[in-house]
Amino acid sequence: MAHVTDFKEAGFNTLLEELEWRGLISQSTDRDRLAEALNGEPITYYCGFDPTAASLHIGNLVQLINMRHLQLAGHHPIALVGGATGLIGDPRQSGERTLNPKDVVAGWADRLKNQIGGILDTEGANAVRFVSNYDWTASMTVIDFLRDVGKNFRLGTMLAKDTVARRLNSEEGISFTEFSYQVLQGNDFLHLFDEYHCTLELGGSDQWGNLTSGLDLIHKVRGVDVNVFTSPIITDASGKKFGKSEGNAVWLDATMLSPYKFYQFWINRPDVEMESLLKAFTFLPKAEIERLVEESKTNPGKREAQKTLAWEVTSFVHGEAATQAAIDASGALFGRGGNLEDIDEETLESVLDGFKVVDENGERNRRRPGCRTVQVRFRGTPRHQVRWRVSQQQPYRG
Repeated sequence: MAHVTDFKEAGFNTLLEELEWRGLISQSTDRDRLAEALNGEPITYYCGFDPTAASLHIGNLVQLINMRHLQLAGHHPIALVGGATGLIGDPRQSGERTLNPKDVVAGWADRLKNQIGGILDTEGANAVRFVSNYDWTASMTVIDFLRDVGKNFRLGTMLAKDTVARRLNSEEGISFTEFSYQVLQGNDFLHLFDEYHCTLELGGSDQWGNLTSGLDLIHKVRGVDVNVFTSPIITDASGKKFGKSEGNAVWLDATMLSPYKFYQFWINRPDVEMESLLKAFTFLPKAEIERLVEESKTNPGKREAQKTLAWEVTSFVHGEAATQAAIDASGALFGRGGNLEDIDEETLESVLDGFKVVDENGERNRRRPGCRTVQVRFRGTPRHQVRWRVSQQQPYRG
């Protein structure tokens, strides 16, 4: 499937028009001012990613897709990996975050940089620039922070932020540490404005209060109006936060969630979600998306929309080779063509993860109800020269 390279190829007159059609903008500063900025000379924009885990997940992927759209349009991206804010964590809807050790956070930050660098261009005229807010925050004394930054924030405004207000009205309340997060993020925007003339910040809709903190700070101390916009929180057909299942994220790191399982996640989405997911998570032209959506309505059994969605998103994150390997593995294991002997060991082990596996020494994984059993002979390396019996609930056979 051919990817478009800019909004004109996708069938739109402006970048903002494309982002709005794809449902990638939830809230923004003045639309005319934002449109003027996006349609004019290249600007510098940024999005922050806190290393509060060893991997980004598909909620973060929405932000990376927005960054990629702007990068393809010629604008200059900054990816802020929060070495400082990651030590605190932005306030959640309920409950304080666990504070992780500094060395753990630093290691996670490096992993996030690698993931982001695999999605955004790291070379060329508008290559992504990586920064860490630890570099300009760690050296500030408490007195400097309160005098130079804190004095510009009003307590009434800070208390009115949605997440803060909700936490204040809860039993657990909110600590000063998490309460101060919005000041740190506001200072990040000011620093990037001063250092790189960054005039646009992106984030999720749950970050709106933090984004406007920087917006207001720059207006107050520099007298300049900058822009912010957020993307909506993607939800599934039942209205639950998309990509979350009992607190388990759909990770982008292949060592935490294999390309095979990542692919299976997307190909098993229901027809009712196809329009919103194809718009938000792929770079396909408008006309092609409309065709796929119509096809899913008139010929749902063909599942062309799901197959296209799974291919586009998985190849965007993990590359075409890993995506094809996932497809081949599924086909070989469940009788849709292909040969298990041709599948690389890493992909095969991912496919079999969670199966009941019995070798000559006995059962290796606990049997799960509703499973079927197949006999497979593995050849090649000595460890595979045995007969295995595997069982699992059968995934989609598309």
